[in-house]
Amino acid sequence: MLISQIKGLNGEIVVAVRNGPGVGAKAVLNAGSVYALAMEAANGGKSLVSVIEAHGLGEAVDLDKAYADGRFLPPITHPDAAHLHLTGTGLTHLGSAATRDSMHKKTTEAAEETLTDSMKMFKMGLENGKPRDGEKGVQPEWFYKGNGYGAAAPGAALVSPSFALDGGEEPEMAGIYVIAADGSPFRIGFALSNEFSDHVTERINYLYLAHSKLRPASFGPEIRIGAAPADIRGTSKISRAGKVIFEKPFLSGETNMSHTFANLEYHHFKYGLFRVPGDVHVHMFGTATLSFADGIKPEAGDVFEIEVADFGLPLRNPLAVAAEEDVTVRQL
Repeated sequence: MLISQIKGLNGEIVVAVRNGPGVGAKAVLNAGSVYALAMEAANGGKSLVSVIEAHGLGEAVDLDKAYADGRFLPPITHPDAAHLHLTGTGLTHLGSAATRDSMHKKTTEAAEETLTDSMKMFKMGLENGKPRDGEKGVQPEWFYKGNGYGAAAPGAALVSPSFALDGGEEPEMAGIYVIAADGSPFRIGFALSNEFSDHVTERINYLYLAHSKLRPASFGPEIRIGAAPADIRGTSKISRAGKVIFEKPFLSGETNMSHTFANLEYHHFKYGLFRVPGDVHVHMFGTATLSFADGIKPEAGDVFEIEVADFGLPLRNPLAVAAEEDVTVRQL
């Protein structure tokens, strides 16, 4: 089942569900929001699908028209945007270390002492990113992107700050989670995401990774409820003035990863900070496909598009660049 939310004609949130791509969507009755439905399920010991079925379905929802009209919201929002966390992990996909290393212009040799930090981290994942049942695997690279104020709706602009050196796409899968009243994390499902980053800043020095990730991100338009397929195959492309300037397939799912989703989830939610009741987490799981690695420099007005057939509508976002701001700290 795919679930999404759009702005109704009166400004209200309309929750829409459908049983797969190519199937018509219907509004969930008295839903309030995807967040409200998910918390009802998490706190009631029920599955999200059973909660949706109990609410019942109403009128048909034209998702394509809503997308064209700019009425899509992120597929989950929190009443207080500060309680939605955008985070991610890197060097998790087969091939991603080579991409990262080429970005940093470092060579690697077989000897351990000559490996870059990126290759060392990737090697650790290959060796113990998929632990056996009952065991804990190695922790991945982890980063913080921001909170719900940085969540760009599908179709909305990804705004690069004026001081950024680059604004590039990262086509990824994101896990979508809520924290129940007792502090237990629950996964709603998975969604397409664009983990928008500044690859030029990151390339200057790996210690600038944290700076390069403090950017908006987009995810959706729909959440695929349940577990992710083992082998996920999609397409990432960039269009400029209506012409495609970059297009490549991207792979995800555990078949194409050096970590299991369960291992990545454990190393995020092991921190009590991320198990605050009522919070929402959007955790992006990494990629091995970047237009930056092919020498592409996105420009304002370019449109990023990420598509995987099993995850519903494609995720599209134009690139915008913010005006320069005068940020001055004043003494009270």
